[in-house]
Amino acid sequence: MNTLVNTTVLSNFASTQCLDLLRLTVGPLYLPVQVYDEIVAGQMAGYAFYDGIEQHIAPFAANGWLRLLTMTDDELPIFASLPLHLHPAERTCLSIARRRGWGFLSDDRAARQQALTWKIPLSGMIGVLLLAIRDRRLTIERGNVLLHEMVVRANYRTPTMDLGEILRLSDQPSAT
Repeated sequence: MNTLVNTTVLSNFASTQCLDLLRLTVGPLYLPVQVYDEIVAGQMAGYAFYDGIEQHIAPFAANGWLRLLTMTDDELPIFASLPLHLHPAERTCLSIARRRGWGFLSDDRAARQQALTWKIPLSGMIGVLLLAIRDRRLTIERGNVLLHEMVVRANYRTPTMDLGEILRLSDQPSAT
Protein backbone atom coordinates (compact mmCIF):
# COMPACT_ATOMS: atom_id res chain seq x y z
CA MET A 1 0.00 0.00 0.00
CA ASN A 2 1.23 3.49 -0.81
CA THR A 3 1.80 5.56 2.32
CA LEU A 4 2.09 9.29 2.94
CA VAL A 5 4.40 10.67 5.60
CA ASN A 6 3.82 13.81 7.62
CA THR A 7 6.46 16.16 8.98
CA THR A 8 6.14 14.85 12.54
CA VAL A 9 7.38 11.35 11.68
CA LEU A 10 10.14 12.64 9.40
CA SER A 11 11.29 15.08 12.10
CA ASN A 12 11.48 12.33 14.71
CA PHE A 13 13.60 10.06 12.52
CA ALA A 14 15.72 12.88 11.07
CA SER A 15 16.47 14.27 14.54
CA THR A 16 18.08 10.95 15.49
CA GLN A 17 19.79 10.46 12.12
CA CYS A 18 17.62 7.39 11.50
CA LEU A 19 16.01 8.18 8.16
CA ASP A 20 17.55 4.97 6.80
CA LEU A 21 15.73 2.97 9.49
CA LEU A 22 12.47 4.58 8.35
CA ARG A 23 13.30 3.74 4.72
CA LEU A 24 14.26 0.14 5.47
CA THR A 25 11.24 -0.45 7.69
CA VAL A 26 8.40 1.06 5.65
CA GLY A 27 9.97 1.46 2.21
CA PRO A 28 9.17 4.23 -0.24
CA LEU A 29 6.95 6.96 1.15
CA TYR A 30 5.05 9.80 -0.47
CA LEU A 31 5.82 13.36 0.56
CA PRO A 32 3.31 16.05 -0.35
CA VAL A 33 4.78 19.39 -1.39
CA GLN A 34 3.21 20.97 1.70
CA VAL A 35 5.21 18.61 3.95
CA TYR A 36 8.36 19.51 2.03
CA ASP A 37 7.54 23.20 2.57
CA GLU A 38 7.43 22.56 6.34
CA ILE A 39 10.82 20.85 6.12
CA VAL A 40 12.30 23.83 4.25
CA ALA A 41 10.82 26.18 6.88
CA GLY A 42 12.47 24.00 9.54
CA GLN A 43 15.81 24.23 7.77
CA MET A 44 15.47 28.01 7.59
CA ALA A 45 14.63 28.08 11.32
CA GLY A 46 17.88 26.28 12.07
CA TYR A 47 16.81 22.65 12.46
CA ALA A 48 20.09 21.17 11.24
CA PHE A 49 18.76 17.60 11.34
CA TYR A 50 16.97 18.40 8.06
CA ASP A 51 20.25 19.22 6.31
CA GLY A 52 20.80 16.87 3.40
CA ILE A 53 17.24 15.54 3.35
CA GLU A 54 16.99 16.39 -0.34
CA GLN A 55 19.26 13.41 -1.06
CA HIS A 56 16.32 11.22 0.01
CA ILE A 57 13.65 13.02 -2.03
CA ALA A 58 12.74 12.19 -5.62
CA PRO A 59 12.96 14.08 -7.96
CA PHE A 60 15.88 15.91 -6.25
CA ALA A 61 17.73 12.60 -6.01
CA ALA A 62 17.38 9.96 -8.71
CA ASN A 63 17.21 7.17 -6.11
CA GLY A 64 15.08 9.13 -3.63
CA TRP A 65 12.72 7.01 -1.53
CA LEU A 66 10.62 9.99 -0.41
CA ARG A 67 8.54 10.72 -3.49
CA LEU A 68 7.34 14.29 -3.84
CA LEU A 69 3.75 14.72 -5.02
CA THR A 70 0.92 17.24 -5.25
CA MET A 71 -2.82 17.05 -4.78
CA THR A 72 -5.11 16.47 -7.74
CA ASP A 73 -8.17 18.57 -8.51
CA ASP A 74 -10.32 15.78 -6.97
CA GLU A 75 -8.49 16.13 -3.65
CA LEU A 76 -8.85 19.91 -3.33
CA PRO A 77 -12.49 19.84 -2.13
CA ILE A 78 -11.53 17.35 0.60
CA PHE A 79 -8.67 19.66 1.63
CA ALA A 80 -11.04 22.64 1.77
CA SER A 81 -13.54 20.71 3.92
CA LEU A 82 -11.04 19.92 6.68
CA PRO A 83 -10.87 22.05 9.83
CA LEU A 84 -8.39 24.92 9.76
CA HIS A 85 -6.81 23.86 13.06
CA LEU A 86 -5.04 21.18 10.99
CA HIS A 87 -1.90 22.48 9.29
CA PRO A 88 -1.91 22.56 5.47
CA ALA A 89 0.52 19.61 5.32
CA GLU A 90 -1.75 17.45 7.49
CA ARG A 91 -4.82 18.49 5.51
CA THR A 92 -3.00 17.59 2.29
CA CYS A 93 -1.93 14.16 3.57
CA LEU A 94 -5.44 13.40 4.79
CA SER A 95 -7.02 14.54 1.51
CA ILE A 96 -4.70 12.42 -0.60
CA ALA A 97 -4.99 9.39 1.70
CA ARG A 98 -8.78 9.54 1.71
CA ARG A 99 -9.17 10.02 -2.04
CA ARG A 100 -6.55 7.46 -3.10
CA GLY A 101 -7.04 4.91 -0.30
CA TRP A 102 -3.46 5.29 0.93
CA GLY A 103 -1.95 4.87 4.37
CA PHE A 104 -0.70 7.73 6.53
CA LEU A 105 2.21 8.11 8.97
CA SER A 106 1.70 10.91 11.47
CA ASP A 107 2.25 11.67 15.13
CA ASP A 108 -0.03 14.71 15.15
CA ARG A 109 -2.98 14.00 17.45
CA ALA A 110 -5.62 15.96 15.50
CA ALA A 111 -4.52 14.52 12.15
CA ARG A 112 -4.56 10.99 13.61
CA GLN A 113 -8.08 11.52 14.98
CA GLN A 114 -9.30 12.60 11.55
CA ALA A 115 -7.58 9.64 9.89
CA LEU A 116 -9.26 7.26 12.33
CA THR A 117 -12.64 8.89 11.67
CA TRP A 118 -12.14 8.29 7.96
CA LYS A 119 -10.71 4.78 8.54
CA ILE A 120 -7.44 5.71 6.83
CA PRO A 121 -4.73 3.11 7.56
CA LEU A 122 -2.58 4.87 10.15
CA SER A 123 0.67 4.52 12.01
CA GLY A 124 3.29 6.78 13.53
CA MET A 125 6.79 6.85 14.90
CA ILE A 126 6.13 4.27 17.65
CA GLY A 127 4.47 1.96 15.12
CA VAL A 128 7.53 2.19 12.85
CA LEU A 129 9.89 1.48 15.76
CA LEU A 130 7.79 -1.53 16.80
CA LEU A 131 7.79 -2.85 13.23
CA ALA A 132 11.58 -2.40 13.06
CA ILE A 133 11.90 -4.40 16.30
CA ARG A 134 9.57 -7.15 15.04
CA ASP A 135 11.53 -7.27 11.75
CA ARG A 136 14.78 -7.51 13.77
CA ARG A 137 16.21 -4.30 12.35
CA LEU A 138 16.33 -2.91 15.87
CA THR A 139 16.58 -4.33 19.38
CA ILE A 140 14.10 -3.26 22.04
CA GLU A 141 16.95 -1.60 23.90
CA ARG A 142 18.07 0.42 20.86
CA GLY A 143 14.45 1.26 20.09
CA ASN A 144 14.01 2.65 23.61
CA VAL A 145 17.18 4.73 23.21
CA LEU A 146 15.86 6.17 19.93
CA LEU A 147 12.49 6.85 21.53
CA HIS A 148 14.22 8.74 24.36
CA GLU A 149 16.33 10.72 21.86
CA MET A 150 13.19 11.64 19.88
CA VAL A 151 11.54 12.90 23.05
CA VAL A 152 14.58 15.05 23.85
CA ARG A 153 15.55 16.24 20.35
CA ALA A 154 12.19 16.53 18.59
CA ASN A 155 9.96 17.17 21.63
CA TYR A 156 8.01 14.02 20.86
CA ARG A 157 5.23 13.27 23.35
CA THR A 158 4.86 9.58 24.06
CA PRO A 159 2.44 7.48 26.07
CA THR A 160 5.33 5.22 27.12
CA MET A 161 9.11 5.18 27.25
CA ASP A 162 9.26 1.37 27.03
CA LEU A 163 8.61 -0.21 23.64
CA GLY A 164 8.99 -3.63 25.24
CA GLU A 165 5.90 -2.89 27.33
CA ILE A 166 3.84 -2.30 24.18
CA LEU A 167 5.20 -5.48 22.59
CA ARG A 168 4.40 -7.53 25.70
CA LEU A 169 0.85 -6.17 25.79
CA SER A 170 0.32 -6.86 22.10
CA ASP A 171 1.61 -10.43 22.47
CA GLN A 172 -0.86 -11.33 25.23
CA PRO A 173 -3.82 -13.44 24.12
CA SER A 174 -7.12 -11.62 24.26
CA ALA A 175 -9.92 -12.83 26.50
CA THR A 176 -12.93 -14.25 24.65
